[in-house]
Amino acid sequence: MDFTVSPRIEDFRARIARFVEDRVLPLEADIASYDAHENIRLDLLDTLRAEARAEGLWCIQLRPETGGQGLGRVGMAVCYEAMNRSIFGPAVFNSAAPDDGNMMVLEMAATPAQKQRWLKPIVDGSVRSAFAMTEPHPGSGSDPSMMLTTATRKGDRYVVRGRKWFITGAEEAQHFILMARTSDDARKGLSAFLFDRDQPGWRIDRRIPIMGPEEHGGHCELVFEGLEIPVENRLLEEGDGLKLTQMRLGPARLTHCMRWLGLSKRCVEIARTYAAERFAFGERLSKRESIQMMLGDLAMKIEIGRLLVMKAAWELDRGGYARKEVSMAKVHVANLLHQAADVAIQINGARGYSKDTPLEWIYRYARQARLVDGADEVHKMVLHRNLEKEGEGFWSWPAAH
Repeated sequence: MDFTVSPRIEDFRARIARFVEDRVLPLEADIASYDAHENIRLDLLDTLRAEARAEGLWCIQLRPETGGQGLGRVGMAVCYEAMNRSIFGPAVFNSAAPDDGNMMVLEMAATPAQKQRWLKPIVDGSVRSAFAMTEPHPGSGSDPSMMLTTATRKGDRYVVRGRKWFITGAEEAQHFILMARTSDDARKGLSAFLFDRDQPGWRIDRRIPIMGPEEHGGHCELVFEGLEIPVENRLLEEGDGLKLTQMRLGPARLTHCMRWLGLSKRCVEIARTYAAERFAFGERLSKRESIQMMLGDLAMKIEIGRLLVMKAAWELDRGGYARKEVSMAKVHVANLLHQAADVAIQINGARGYSKDTPLEWIYRYARQARLVDGADEVHKMVLHRNLEKEGEGFWSWPAAH
């Protein structure tokens, strides 16, 4: 592989890095910048978004005809890492979950009319969105085949009944993508739909309290009590729901990893700065071999994560599915983020455990990384399945023809 990025990608990375350094990072230290759920205040976010858009740093993940910059997955990997040097960064550039994944899948799967109605307002930043798939036990989690929410066709409409939970961003979302069962067929039993917050027949039952800081709109439990969705608001064909989830979740898992690498590097940055300044027992912490080993180990694991992410991004850009590459990146980077925050807190001592740095924020946030978009164990099972199927071919290099 050639790891040289194009001058255009490097230009975007450098401009994003400067924007984060000059405009976003200073806000983290001011308690007035935060909302009640420990994310950036929405009015402040809107101001930064307008500035980012004016500088051409908006929606870099989308095609130009959709309103983006067309950087591709490799370009995204480089730039998303730079964005998430700040805990506030991705939302500023309209590259945060769940809008990020929703925009990309709508760009791929929606009809022209659906793009105008449902995608364009998210791209414009005038509305937010959510992806409603996960259900309480005994419904679907990592296994979509267990889905209990139903969409029953009646004439030119589908009537939806069921319950979803941990739906990220639901309390602030206007546009929703909904997964529901339309038949008992094992492979073609699920379908995908679009609905608007203002439609009757559904409600938010509660915003679920969680351990960490929250995305805007929280993580909510939704109840569907006869929501009617017109046929024209179905995505793809009836029975193509599993196909749509695969289209969305693979790239979305990878974008999580891109962002988490940025946060991991931020942890190392904070730890290195403190270790260079702090004296104990007659010498700087940075001179202690134990500290050097901690930071060297993290540096290595971050670089391994970057290589895994870049290989998956390259495979997606060349038209592949990158399923095993994404799974490997997801497991490694999720665990890396947790370790990076933990080590940085250890080096900073009581300061790291306090709110004087964003380390405790990142530490609480990091625990979800090993669960969201498939738990570690699920991805390792997928990798084993690939190993059983491919044998020695699991490690083969793509050969030029």
